[in-house]
Amino acid sequence: MSLFLFNQKVKNRIWIKIVSIFRNSSLYPYLYKSSWNYIFNNHKLVNQNSNYYTCRPNPGAGIGHQMANWIAGYWFAKEFGLKYVYSPFSKPAWDEFLGFSQNEPVVSELVKVGYQKVRLPLFDEFNSSEVELQKKIIASYNNKKVIFISEQDQGYRDQFGVMESLKQKFYYAPARVNDQLFFDKKFLNIAIHVRRGDIVIGQQNKNPNLLLRWQGNEYFVNVLRNVLSILKAEKPIAIYLFSQGETEDFAEFNQFDNLQLCLEVSPMNSFLHMVYADVLITSKSSFSYKPALLNNGIKVCPKEFWHGYPNTDDWIIVQNDGNFYTYKHKNE
Repeated sequence: MSLFLFNQKVKNRIWIKIVSIFRNSSLYPYLYKSSWNYIFNNHKLVNQNSNYYTCRPNPGAGIGHQMANWIAGYWFAKEFGLKYVYSPFSKPAWDEFLGFSQNEPVVSELVKVGYQKVRLPLFDEFNSSEVELQKKIIASYNNKKVIFISEQDQGYRDQFGVMESLKQKFYYAPARVNDQLFFDKKFLNIAIHVRRGDIVIGQQNKNPNLLLRWQGNEYFVNVLRNVLSILKAEKPIAIYLFSQGETEDFAEFNQFDNLQLCLEVSPMNSFLHMVYADVLITSKSSFSYKPALLNNGIKVCPKEFWHGYPNTDDWIIVQNDGNFYTYKHKNE
């Protein structure tokens, strides 16, 4: 690692610590130059949409988390009446695979033509005063060429708000010509994502963040059993379980016919198959929630999750015991 990158990582860690200390303090907005720009220019606020907005995918996070960041940028650009500018994922292979950069300008390109980057403070999307401050800060730059960059991990709960735009980009991406599925079209293909990996450690060290994400095999067995009981398929059914671990870790699933464990499939290939599954059973994980946003089939998802779900018939919400909610209770 170069000295420059090392110094940058150290600075980022220090800044993240500062943000965590002051986030809930009245002093927090004043950590940002953009807030001071508003204070000194609040007499000439003008709403206009000639500037740009973006959220940088967190380079230290997994692809599901990074996509949540990207989606927040895409959503809030529209909410604040700005144009979206593309921030790439940490690995170029995911940029190519997802195709989200199509028809979008890139941050580095705009910087070359005179746009300056301005960081915005974090805000709670459900706190009207914090949202209003964002709008005022943005308006205070009306006479400048600016790319507004959200603070790292800016939250946006109901990520399905940009779902149709994501589908348009993904399904028409050049990378789709290279897709190779091992699904057989003669079958109705069910994909299950059982999150393991890092959250298994949480069962030993009792990390509350990881415990929140844990779902035992019995949950997925119950969900799958319920799905199979209501499916009226005209084709035979094939089941693919995507996870990490050893075969013996999933012995409970031996009761199901034509179930294949996919424990060595790459993250990108797993993601692809979850997108194209006829039925996708997700876990408490951004890694399966994001393919669900792109999936055109039936999505079966846990009710207690940190992102929202559309209130439509192709999204089925599941209780902690694996039983289905009725449609009218889905978002209660």
